[in-house]
Amino acid sequence: MTELAPYLESFDEEPGYLDWARFGPLSPAVRAELLADAEVLGTGRRSGIELVAGHAAQARETIAELAGTDAGHVALQPSTSDGLMQALFGLRGGILLSRREFPSLPVAAARAAEALGALRPYWIDPADGFASVDAVREALTDEIDAVGVSLVDFRTGYLADLAGLREAIGDRLLIVDAVQGFGVVDVDYGAADVVCGNGYKWLRAGRGTGFAVFGDRALDRLTPVYSGIGGADADMDADAQGIVPARSRGALAFAVSEPDDLAMTRLATATAQVRDAGVPAISREVSRRLDELVDCADRHGIPVLTPRDPARRAGILTLDPRPGEAAALGAALANCGVTATAREGRIRLAAHAGTGDETVRLLDDALTVYSAARPW
Repeated sequence: MTELAPYLESFDEEPGYLDWARFGPLSPAVRAELLADAEVLGTGRRSGIELVAGHAAQARETIAELAGTDAGHVALQPSTSDGLMQALFGLRGGILLSRREFPSLPVAAARAAEALGALRPYWIDPADGFASVDAVREALTDEIDAVGVSLVDFRTGYLADLAGLREAIGDRLLIVDAVQGFGVVDVDYGAADVVCGNGYKWLRAGRGTGFAVFGDRALDRLTPVYSGIGGADADMDADAQGIVPARSRGALAFAVSEPDDLAMTRLATATAQVRDAGVPAISREVSRRLDELVDCADRHGIPVLTPRDPARRAGILTLDPRPGEAAALGAALANCGVTATAREGRIRLAAHAGTGDETVRLLDDALTVYSAARPW
C-alpha cells in the first residue's frame, strides 16, 4: 500500500460533496485525535496538558516542511485573515492588488492604510479576473513595494504563477493568500515572501487552524506591529513586574498569544497526513478529478470560467451558465445531491483527491437534468 492510498481512503464525506473551496469536512484522523486530546484535557493532569500543548510545535514543523522552510519562519494564527493583517500592518510603501481578490487581502490593505497611513494600495482590474504575470508586470511602478495575490483565485480557480511573479516583481515582497491551495497544489513557496493559509478547507482540519510563513526578506522588511506575549521566544515570567520580553527575531514575532491547543491538534494531524501522502501525489489526484468535472461540463455544453491549462488551475471548477440560468443549475445540483457554491450567477465546484466516482456520477446526473430542461 502506498502512502497515498491511506490518504485517499480517509475521505468519508457523503457522496456529492463538491464544495471543498468553502469547507473541508474533517478527516477521520483529525476527529479521532481531537476527541482523544479533549479527554486528556479533561483530566487536569499537567503531563496531559503539556502533551496536547506540544501539538503547536508539531504543527509549525509540518507547515514549515510543506512550505520548504523551517519552523522559525512559521507563525500560527487563528485564520488566514489574521496572518494577512499581520503582514500588511507591518508593511510600508505601496502594494499592488487585484480588485477581484477575495476580501481578506483588500480589507487588510485598506485597514492598514487607514490606521497607520504607511501603506498605499494600488489596484488592477484584469478583464478575465486573473492576476497573471502580465497583468501584474504592466501595473508595476516605482511606488510599488509589494504585490498581494491569491495562490488560487476563489472565483475562477486560476492558479497564480508564483515563480513568474517573482521574476516579474524583482525584490519586491510577494504576499500570498494560499488558503485555496495549500496542501493540494505542488508549488515552490520559496518564490513568495509571506504565505498565509488556514486548515479549514483543503487540509480538513477545521477553523482556527491558520498559519503564516514569513521568508527572510519579509522578516527584514516587515514590522511586527501587533506582537503580543505569544510573540516572544521565551515564556513571559508573570512575576517579573515591569519587564517586557523582547519579541522574537523570527516569524513568531507576528503572533499575539498562544494558539488554541485543540486547534493545533487538528492542524498537526491534518498536515501530517498531507506530508505522509505527499503534495505532488495529492496534486495529481486533484488534477485528475478536476479533469473529470471538466469533461462532464463539456459533455453537457456548459461553459467553464476556469483555465483549461492544468498548470494554471487547482481544485476549483467554475461553471458559467447563461445569464439567469444559475438558479436552475443550482437547483438541479441540489436535487441530485450535489453540494456546490452559487455565486454571482456562476456555480463553483471543488473536487479533492478523495472525491469518489459516485460524486462524479451525481454531478453528471444533475447536469443531465439541467440540460434536458433547457429550452435551447
